[in-house]
Amino acid sequence: MERRQSTTGPTAAVTVRWREKLVFEGGAQGRPAVTVDGDSKIATSPVELLLVSAASCTAADVVDILQKMRVDLRGLQVEVLGARRDEYPRRFTAIQFHFQVSGAGVDETKVRRAVDLSLEKYCSVMNSLALDIQVGYDVSLA
Repeated sequence: MERRQSTTGPTAAVTVRWREKLVFEGGAQGRPAVTVDGDSKIATSPVELLLVSAASCTAADVVDILQKMRVDLRGLQVEVLGARRDEYPRRFTAIQFHFQVSGAGVDETKVRRAVDLSLEKYCSVMNSLALDIQVGYDVSLA
């Protein structure tokens, strides 16, 4: 297999090392490693980690956007449910997000606008997935 390096735009690089069984450790150079378990016995699985990546990517966007909207954000939690195909490749067919947002005077319209902007425009993880994945979300304010 030939290694190719993109010459157009920013890049990201990680290294993954096999530890034992289906357990791997990896991450970006110089940063703490993440443990990933293909059997889901001792750590998050690769598929679950994809959902963690999608949730944290969109959460970072939402926090940034709401702060720019001058929302007094106090808390944000994102729960994600991913539906997968039964046959291989068992890729995601749908992803549903639930955003729980708290803060003084948090406005649902602003939260929904921030989520829409993230999922449709800014979140690199979500925009790297297959276009036919059905994506939905709901919001609850505390």
